Amino acid sequence: MSTTDNRARSDAGFSLIESLIAMGLLVVVTVAIFNVANPATTASQTQPEAIDMQQRARTGSDLLFRDLFMAGAGVYSGPKTGTLTNFFAPIIPRKMGLQNADAYTVVRPDALTISYIPNTYSQTTIRSPMPLPSSELKVEDIANCPKLHELCGFEPGMTVLIFDDEGHFDFFTLTHVQHAAGHMQHRQQGLSYAYQVGAIVTQADSHVYYYDAANRQFRHYDGYLTDVPIVDNVVGVQFEYYGDPNPPTLPKPKAGSANCLYDAGGNYVGMPTLVAQGGSLAELPLAILNDGPWCGDGENRYDADLLRVRKVRVTMRVQASQEQFRGTGPEFASPGFNQNALRHLPDYTVRFEVSPRNMNLGR
Repeated sequence: MSTTDNRARSDAGFSLIESLIAMGLLVVVTVAIFNVANPATTASQTQPEAIDMQQRARTGSDLLFRDLFMAGAGVYSGPKTGTLTNFFAPIIPRKMGLQNADAYTVVRPDALTISYIPNTYSQTTIRSPMPLPSSELKVEDIANCPKLHELCGFEPGMTVLIFDDEGHFDFFTLTHVQHAAGHMQHRQQGLSYAYQVGAIVTQADSHVYYYDAANRQFRHYDGYLTDVPIVDNVVGVQFEYYGDPNPPTLPKPKAGSANCLYDAGGNYVGMPTLVAQGGSLAELPLAILNDGPWCGDGENRYDADLLRVRKVRVTMRVQASQEQFRGTGPEFASPGFNQNALRHLPDYTVRFEVSPRNMNLGR
């Protein structure tokens, strides 16, 4: 073979078979690269939304846990001390307050009103009966109030609770305080009962949490004017209640008066003992929380079984804010249009239980 023939052979290109094999290898490698890169791209798109879902659920659960844990905290100075459970129900499964309140016969799985008294020295009693309607309270200047704070530190704008030992209670907002005269005025908020001398008046907190299904929001209402969303893109909220199987014995009215638990002769009217399930507490389904007997008065009436409450189970379900991350199926309460399973973000559910310390141990 001549030198010219060898040079021609070495300059020849790839054969057709060699080209096809090279192209096939290139396609395989390219597909492999995209298969590796695509999940990483998908993760970078979905991860921020997943974190946002968890953060929104945590925000709602943290606020709820804080207030449920404090539920029932009562007064610690004056003639009547102890947990609010001894006087009225600190947790009521409906929306209460000045605006758009539920009727007292309503019980809701997605709303509750929580009452407790914060760490405050603004605690006293009334010294004159309160007729209905009433816009002024004449109160005692309790001896152990700080001397630099007249009338126990009550100030305009403060949320105040009045209650007695017969099961009545009302919240209102102070508009004016006359320290020298021992008078407090409040906005005309329609008190439910004409309170008698000795009824307790104290600074207090009222928190209403409820689910707004139309706007898919979990909201907080202060019972007066402020009603704000705290979590968006919520697709479900449920409260479940567990309580003491033994019937409540408080509040017990004075001799000659009757309430939901006792007749005027001081005789217990009787409530059934419930069956404990899986522990020391009994389940309290909503059906037994609005069938009476009724305590309190007016629109602040509540079922006597609510005096049993010792634990609340909370379930909250949030969804991805963008439809592109929601598909179809039972894992999506509000379906989206996503067809790619790698980009699916199923609804995120958080569930927790709270046993309010002041409703389980006397304060």
